[in-house]
Amino acid sequence: MPTYYSIRHVTRFSYDAPVSESLMEVRMQPRSEGAQRCLRFELGVAPRARVLAYLDYLNNSVHHFDTPPRHTELSITARAQVQLDALPAIPAALNASAWTELEQIAARGEQWDFLRPSRFAAWTAPLVEYADAICKTIDGAADPLTSMRALMAAVHRDFEYVPKSTRVDSPIDDALAARRGVCQDFAHIMIAAARRLGVPCRYVSGYIAPRPKEDRIELIAAATHAWVEAMLPGLGWAGLDPTNNVEAGLRHIRVAVGRDYADVPPTRGVFKGGARGALAVAVEVAPSDAPTALEPMLPEPQWAQQEVAPLNDADIERENQLQQQQQQQ
Repeated sequence: MPTYYSIRHVTRFSYDAPVSESLMEVRMQPRSEGAQRCLRFELGVAPRARVLAYLDYLNNSVHHFDTPPRHTELSITARAQVQLDALPAIPAALNASAWTELEQIAARGEQWDFLRPSRFAAWTAPLVEYADAICKTIDGAADPLTSMRALMAAVHRDFEYVPKSTRVDSPIDDALAARRGVCQDFAHIMIAAARRLGVPCRYVSGYIAPRPKEDRIELIAAATHAWVEAMLPGLGWAGLDPTNNVEAGLRHIRVAVGRDYADVPPTRGVFKGGARGALAVAVEVAPSDAPTALEPMLPEPQWAQQEVAPLNDADIERENQLQQQQQQQ
């Protein structure tokens, strides 16, 4: 039974003086692959601009535009409808030969980008120290899937989720030193550590859909979410969410994938002028029984600067049980 979601993602740049020539690149269109399909997508820009699009080398949809006239505010509104089907059941473990297959993948030079350190998933001295300590706690005979689950649980356990504790451009060492961060930090630490183990890993940007509450559909206002995908023999790219210590399921809506956040920011751009800017973001995700028209879900977005808060222990247990039930259907 498919699950459907409607999404509205609004980004508003405000400037204290007029600017011009705003060149902007946007990654907000959900991906269509595997168990997920983007049924419809629209991107609105104010002031109006001609929007062009292309697919990057990882098949992420990239929209871009230029706003030449002088302006003091730039608004980008993305609306989408997404269908998610139940994912195939993930086994309890993989065959012991899976490590040999991963070694062969590396020897052939495949998945090179996802086996090497990257800008935000760097192999700094603190990361190497942390990753080596985690490796000692993982059973040496464990298969890659079991090892990734153990690594996910360790990152979830060792770091506290604290909204606004880091910035989007914060280096990995900031979260490692403070032992706290946001979902982006959790993902980067797990990715860097997994690559040290020889498991190809990539960064996923997207959304976590709300759960129905008391049989009523409720909208939520929050920012985007991030998690990890590990390339595992026989499974392909398996989603793992260290912020919540759960495997990605029917509530994880994938937008873009990359080596780390630097590859997939929702917006990236420049403008001409000496003004200072302020950024506000609003995201609304609404589950529905079937696709509906792409209409604004609220007359005015509920602006938020924080990410979706992680699940507590009781939520994680319910999430795991729900995922198992969906896979068995």
